[in-house]
Amino acid sequence: MSRTDSIADALANLKNSEAAAKKECIVRPASRLLLEIFKIMQAKGYIGTFERVDDGREGFFKVQLAGKINECRAIKPRYAVAKDEFERFEKKYLPAYDIGTIIVSTPKGVLTHSDAKQNNTGGRLLAYVY
Repeated sequence: MSRTDSIADALANLKNSEAAAKKECIVRPASRLLLEIFKIMQAKGYIGTFERVDDGREGFFKVQLAGKINECRAIKPRYAVAKDEFERFEKKYLPAYDIGTIIVSTPKGVLTHSDAKQNNTGGRLLAYVY
């Protein structure tokens, strides 16, 4: 079975492990984009510590779960968003104002939607978590 979307697979794996009340989750394959997404999720308090393990193949992440994820999914298709269009997608993907985070790939790196608004930049929507 080939993987077509590693971000969707990783986030589904995190959510399923949270639902099963596990303390740790193994996410493979590892990538730089997943590393940036996990950094944002850790900064927002959705996951605990994580580490990248190189096993000689694609590598994997060991993620400590904090039990705070209600929903996390990849956004498909990866919508292009201008710097002043974030509110429309906040209403579509997040449950309420100021609850949750949309993760965006911008020319300035992978950011949250609120950081992208502050930096006055647009990008492509990757995922959301709350």
